[in-house]
Amino acid sequence: MIALLRGRVLDKQPNRIILDVSGVGYDVQIPLSTFYEVGEEGTEVSLRIYTHVREDALQLYGFISDVERQVFERLIGISGIGPKLAIAVLSGMDSRELIVAVQRADVARLTGIPGIGKKTAERIVLELKDRLTQLAAPAVVGPAAPSTGDRLRIDLLSALQNLGYHRQQVERVITSVTSAADASAADVTFEQALRNALRELMR
Repeated sequence: MIALLRGRVLDKQPNRIILDVSGVGYDVQIPLSTFYEVGEEGTEVSLRIYTHVREDALQLYGFISDVERQVFERLIGISGIGPKLAIAVLSGMDSRELIVAVQRADVARLTGIPGIGKKTAERIVLELKDRLTQLAAPAVVGPAAPSTGDRLRIDLLSALQNLGYHRQQVERVITSVTSAADASAADVTFEQALRNALRELMR
């Protein structure tokens, strides 16, 4: 069972990376929270790994922190939530935000994640409220929160997917919009960035 991989980022996509470990390329599924933390191609990185074994496949899921991995494992322990949906949850909010949302029973925040309906959100709160308590303290002192730019990218992706746009369709636009925001001297609000992204998508 693979628990950790340390190697060089060979290829990087929003939902997966290929990690070169001593000449062997591992295809690892990742949430957006990890995508923004692993660095550019060629960067050395360590990922906590969850190995998912099925009759017809062996899939690796990677996380930048052990807290993130533990949250993922608790999510897939809920009936009706598989690895793909658990990755979607951690792409919609990072592990610390999720812990806070569950502790506050913030169903509305959870239903803002693409693919999570009210019943699923309520089930997450019900089943994880006690099981995430011990992770709350490590979550506070864990890796630094995403930067303002990364937070903007995550929020834009979530909002545009909620509006019905597909991930592949919006990734290029988000990169364009956030790059323009980084180049601007003035701070760009989420609302302004969203308007700019929608304008690009409607061209």
